[in-house]
Amino acid sequence: QVQLVESGGGLVQAGGSLRLACGVSGGPFSRYVMGWFRQNPGKEREFVAAISWTGSFTSGADSVKGRFIISRDNAKNSLYLQMNSLKPEDTAVYYCAGRSGSWMGNRQKEDGVYNYWGQGTQVTVSS
Repeated sequence: QVQLVESGGGLVQAGGSLRLACGVSGGPFSRYVMGWFRQNPGKEREFVAAISWTGSFTSGADSVKGRFIISRDNAKNSLYLQMNSLKPEDTAVYYCAGRSGSWMGNRQKEDGVYNYWGQGTQVTVSS
């Protein structure tokens, strides 16, 4: 059974930084395309970033480009999201997601293509 566990969320002031991590177990992590999504109550889940098996391909939402960096360490079965210059509108529950298969370009932004999901970690940015 594949399990994804996020960590690193918390409360930070606007302009600050946080680094989220997602540990994956129970499956071949190096063969999973991975992504980060976020969601606020009453709103749809929003794509944040995605990364291919080796990190050769990445994709990010326009709202986070230049501020957030997605990365992975296949030796540690871990996915990361470095979040810099945080804004109050970045406040959300952040989820990591994984899917087996190859990189699918823009389709990586669709939450429906992911097979596996973590439980989420809360990020709150105060103004």
